[in-house]
Amino acid sequence: MNGPKAVLVPTMLAAALALGACKDKNQETATDTAAVSPAPAVANTTAAAATTPAAPAALGDPNIVYILDQANASDSARGRLAETKGTSADVKQFGRLMVGEHHALRDAGQQLAKKLSVTPQAPAGDQSEAQAKQEMDSLNAMAKGAAWDRAYIDFEVNYHQQVLQTATKALDAAQNQELKDLIKKAAPVIQHHLDRAQQIQKKLGTAT
Repeated sequence: MNGPKAVLVPTMLAAALALGACKDKNQETATDTAAVSPAPAVANTTAAAATTPAAPAALGDPNIVYILDQANASDSARGRLAETKGTSADVKQFGRLMVGEHHALRDAGQQLAKKLSVTPQAPAGDQSEAQAKQEMDSLNAMAKGAAWDRAYIDFEVNYHQQVLQTATKALDAAQNQELKDLIKKAAPVIQHHLDRAQQIQKKLGTAT
């Protein structure tokens, strides 16, 4: 059985951060649909207060907030699945960690967005929600067992590596200082997740 084949979402988001266009910065915050947490993010937030024009090729803060929010939401959702479908104690514990800490990151991002009166906005052509669904469908289709545990952890290792790269690009692109601070605060959390996933990966072995 095959698990998720590639970490499409963070890779796409990293490309969006490099190539996306500026978006509107003056709307209300999005609702927390899954009660999960960028996250990752991971960190999610945005700012309406850019006093100088953004560079033509840079993403606006609302786009960054959206990207981070989606990363947190999807990783928390996979964590909930791992809590119930994982068979390894380490995998189940890791799933709980993803749910709790990514929810906290997502909540922090949404609170900041609310404070700044900015609505997270998807970059042009963003497909993160569809890709997150595809990833969940792939994990749901696999039978419960050791192969599932390995596929999930392998995916999480790759995913968190990409999220860290995305966060670095978001930090460079962000204009609001509070958003920058949130990303900086989230980065060590994501690094811890990556370190833990790699430890579990070594114990389980990689999926074939």
